[in-house]
Amino acid sequence: MELRKPVPPQVRRTSTNWRVLVVENNTGDMETLATGLRRHGHQVEGVGTGNAALQAYQGADIVLLDLELPDLDGLDVCRSIRSLSDVPLIAVTGWGTELDRVLGLQAGADDYLVKPYGFRELVARMDAVMRRSRPQVHTEQVVLRGPLRIDAASREVSLHGRVVELTRKEFDLLYLLACHPETVVSRKRIMQQVWGGSWSRRTVDTHVSSLRGKLGASDWIVTVRGVGFRFGGG
Repeated sequence: MELRKPVPPQVRRTSTNWRVLVVENNTGDMETLATGLRRHGHQVEGVGTGNAALQAYQGADIVLLDLELPDLDGLDVCRSIRSLSDVPLIAVTGWGTELDRVLGLQAGADDYLVKPYGFRELVARMDAVMRRSRPQVHTEQVVLRGPLRIDAASREVSLHGRVVELTRKEFDLLYLLACHPETVVSRKRIMQQVWGGSWSRRTVDTHVSSLRGKLGASDWIVTVRGVGFRFGGG
């Protein structure tokens, strides 16, 4: 199974108009579903195979995945997408036993809907999954951590009263860590909230190294091997 590494997507939308990837092996069902979703204002891309889904998922806000695919096991497709992305995913399938549901959810689906289903129920489940997937918004406008001051409104950082010039992503990374000073923030969460979900270990490490240099000490950001990073306090 060939899985394309995700490319940097746009920030996930917070409105009710989403980019929906419909993975459905029945052309008639796909067209009916796509028409209904477009009438609700969504952008829809439809594919009919697992390999096509693995090439297209990174451009979607939400994925509707038929588990009965002609080329690949739908559960394997679900696991592969989930291994690299937190994109909301609903399994939509004719497999309706309790074991089927358990396997689908264990494979990484956020919800599981059995055919035949009502369109309004599907839309309601999509709304619920998207609500749960929205990243938490930081409420602290000014974060003070010892001599370090981070102003979210002006996006200005100062240390001992002197301004520290940061790039946009450096600021976002520092702010995320400083808002959770007692928490180890995973690399995956960092990539999701700062870069929108694209995965690159080198990207995170480069920005952490740059931040340490600009703050003048490596203790500001502590590496927790195998997990991620936490705010150290200098």
